[in-house]
Amino acid sequence: MSKNNDNNSLDRPAGYSELIKRYKLDVIPHWHISLVATSGIHRIDSSEGIVKEVYPPIYWPGESLGAHLEFSLKYDGINLSILASLFEKIKEEEFSEYVRSKPTGKYARRLWYIYEFITGNKLQIDNLQQGNYTDLLETDEYFTISPAYQIKRQRINDNLLGNRNFCPVIRRTEVLRKFETKDLHNRCLKVVSAYSPELLKRALSYLYTKETKSSFELEHIKPSSTRTERFVALLQMAEREDFCQKKKLIALQNLIVDERFRDSDYRTNQNYVGETVAFQKEKIHFACPKSEDLIDLMEGLITAHKRMDVSNVSAVIHASAISYGFVFLHPFEDGNGRIHRFLIHNIFARRDFTPKNIMFPISAAMLKNSSEYDNSLESFSKQLMPLVEYSLDKEGRMTIHNDTAKWYRFIDMTPQAEALFKFIEQTIETELSSELAFLANYDETKDAIQEIVDMPDQKIDLFIRFCLQNNGKLSIRKRSSHFNFLSEEEINQMEQAVLSTYGNNS
Repeated sequence: MSKNNDNNSLDRPAGYSELIKRYKLDVIPHWHISLVATSGIHRIDSSEGIVKEVYPPIYWPGESLGAHLEFSLKYDGINLSILASLFEKIKEEEFSEYVRSKPTGKYARRLWYIYEFITGNKLQIDNLQQGNYTDLLETDEYFTISPAYQIKRQRINDNLLGNRNFCPVIRRTEVLRKFETKDLHNRCLKVVSAYSPELLKRALSYLYTKETKSSFELEHIKPSSTRTERFVALLQMAEREDFCQKKKLIALQNLIVDERFRDSDYRTNQNYVGETVAFQKEKIHFACPKSEDLIDLMEGLITAHKRMDVSNVSAVIHASAISYGFVFLHPFEDGNGRIHRFLIHNIFARRDFTPKNIMFPISAAMLKNSSEYDNSLESFSKQLMPLVEYSLDKEGRMTIHNDTAKWYRFIDMTPQAEALFKFIEQTIETELSSELAFLANYDETKDAIQEIVDMPDQKIDLFIRFCLQNNGKLSIRKRSSHFNFLSEEEINQMEQAVLSTYGNNS
């Protein structure tokens, strides 16, 4: 196998590439592009997440629809969004003839099931009466639910993450395979187990507040003390209740937004994410689904959540699909981003991924790595926007002129899963570890200072804080204004206590 960046005009598109070209499909680009050469050897070129693979001439599947569909599944993988676009264009009888020609074939059965799954139309083909069941998605290539749903008609094990209203797909990339081996759940438990229950209890309040402020700050919002306390209270409930239900999502939205922007149901208008770049000129970053598509999409998202909740699919894959799916559907006027991040906590807590009675400050990791967080959102929005036909009136109201539901219904959420795993690792290794270590060091420093001078706790806290703000030393101004009752020797000893614990990190 060799790499070759040269474009060969004689290379013929195959699989999805040929079907997209033949039927003039408007689609989000697939991660894998297949071409078949008229001569030469197998070669691969990867760039910006897209793999272009050129196969030798012997791989050419032929000209028929069925041949390119089988090639797609065999070499390009599953892409429900492209198949949904294709099934709108092809003649049902042509597809039925392909299935009838090989009704017991592994690929034909899978495609037959996918056709009826996506379109809701039952083909005029008799149910299969015999044969082994085959998995719809290959478990070594995709994240799937288990146990799967057995479909007698095609003798298929439906192991998809969702249903026809909302069904994300997440591929087992090398990045995700490596994260699976890291066992982040146990790494998190190990970090927490190094500290006493008393210290963890004291840390909890601070971590709740930190997570709340970080989640708001990601949206450039400075919450009032009331809104902060309200969100903290909700985070404390995340371990106990399943919030991925319509009534609870609406109640959640009502609690975290300004009371003037509370919704009593999913939104009924068209919203979008954009910025004003000039007078009456908006730069649109993301167009949300049409309001008339929301009921089905949100029912699908909630069903997908329930489907994963009772399966053995990874909690991180579950949280990626549901939390990012929620923010892409954007069902409310306000608060979607905060609910998206809240759902991560809710799923992690209920699936026992994060330790009980400890707040996992993942929004702080997202905030610290905000460009990576933005990329996790834009990996979908940037590919979506060229397909959305819209107009804005003078008041900035958006109208979408084409059918867009299938692009939100069948999202490849592999980039979002990769991003969430990275944020989890950063949270464990930096945010959680550093906060707990800081608090433990604080206690040690406090005890050391108490041995030097028996001062009230409030004074000791103030001394430590001032030193940490000034590289371990108490400034002359702070000495005179707050600690003029201390001797020079006492101050030196106390400064040394701070430095011995925090060192150059102060």
